[in-house]
Amino acid sequence: MAANSSHIILGIDPGTQVMGYGLLRIEQKKPTLIHMDVLKMHHKDDVYERLELIHKTVCQVIQQYKPTQFAIEAPFFGKNVQSMLKLGRAQGVAIAAAIQAQLSVTEYSPKKVKQSITGNGNANKEQVWKMLQQTLQIEEAPKYFDATDALAVALCHFYQLQNPIAQLTAKGAKGWDAFIAQNPSRIKQK
Repeated sequence: MAANSSHIILGIDPGTQVMGYGLLRIEQKKPTLIHMDVLKMHHKDDVYERLELIHKTVCQVIQQYKPTQFAIEAPFFGKNVQSMLKLGRAQGVAIAAAIQAQLSVTEYSPKKVKQSITGNGNANKEQVWKMLQQTLQIEEAPKYFDATDALAVALCHFYQLQNPIAQLTAKGAKGWDAFIAQNPSRIKQK
């Protein structure tokens, strides 16, 4: 991400009942809220109709806001295998929409997102929201925490893009030599 260029990050909190999404504009290395909302699917009984709605919505959001980065929360490993499978399908459909739009995809665990936003990987949704509110100077209260969770994913991605060490591990590079080879513009000659 170039220092002075403008980028838009789309963050997704996948779900089969409610999917959250949030968009951040990055200008001069400063994030600002563009939009956050949810897709509610309670009215759809058929799981495949919900998946279709997720795909259509993510495609529409991408078309409308033209994000340059896509970040999504990875499903956490819970005790209910059926819930995990459903969540994984919802995540997969959202990822497919991003790939279809030729966006690279980055996944973050819920713990990583919370750690990035609050400094505490075990923070609750209210704590995450309060930090988002303070960091992004948002006054309006969210209707759903799914939207703020998605915004937190986008902000987490922004933070990771600002950290060369995180970029190093995200790209799968092995050590400083690989980092320098991938980022020659960061070398300063004396």
